[in-house]
Amino acid sequence: MNVMSQFDLSGKVAIVTGGNGGLGEAFAHALAEAGAQVAIAARGHARSLEVVKALQDAGHCAIAVEVDITQPEAADTLLDEVEAALGPVDIFLNNAGACHHAPALDVTPEQWRDIFDINVHGLWYCAQAAGRRMQSRGGVIINIGSISAMIVNRPQMQPAYNASKAAVHQLTKSLAAEWAPYGIRVNALAPGYVKTSMAPVDDPRFKPRWIDDAPMQRAATPKELGPTIVYMASNASSFMTGSIVVVDGGYTLW
Repeated sequence: MNVMSQFDLSGKVAIVTGGNGGLGEAFAHALAEAGAQVAIAARGHARSLEVVKALQDAGHCAIAVEVDITQPEAADTLLDEVEAALGPVDIFLNNAGACHHAPALDVTPEQWRDIFDINVHGLWYCAQAAGRRMQSRGGVIINIGSISAMIVNRPQMQPAYNASKAAVHQLTKSLAAEWAPYGIRVNALAPGYVKTSMAPVDDPRFKPRWIDDAPMQRAATPKELGPTIVYMASNASSFMTGSIVVVDGGYTLW
């Protein structure tokens, strides 16, 4: 077996939450290009269908499932639907997320709940549901964390988001330790600044701190992170669990 074959995901079934835009869309394409059958799980079903069509037009197998991961029962319903269409799920990518920029004294209870409902509670419901089904056959769970779990971003203040991503990192480690005996690997990707609608990297209010101060002095593109997701999802990372993989262009070196 050669090295490149370790990255092959042929025959695998993957779910990508929030897979209909930004990083999630790029991750879905990367997993599909590596051979996986991909389910786009998100709100905004019309947009999900557009992503599925693009994947299918490129020769990949993909479906769309409309889901609100903040509802506790939604994760099992999602898994049931994907398993009925594609088979047992091998890879669960918890990508859905939200962010609010607001200093601590201005964060409303609604904003705090919104961030934690999506970034933590929804991720937890999905990981728990996937973990139950993977107990008997193994699998891979990938959580999308952030460098915001490790630093305090500037110039904008975003304490709710930072706290939510710190929770994701610690939950990743906890699940990895608990589920390793079942052959379930749990890791997290911690991206730096990526040019998406969620991160206005060219905004002159943010660019001096986000980009100009960074070692590589640029933001990533979503596609640049796709190969890392393939590595984390594949046998190429078979001895890795509980890891927080930082891909940030050196931003956290300072």
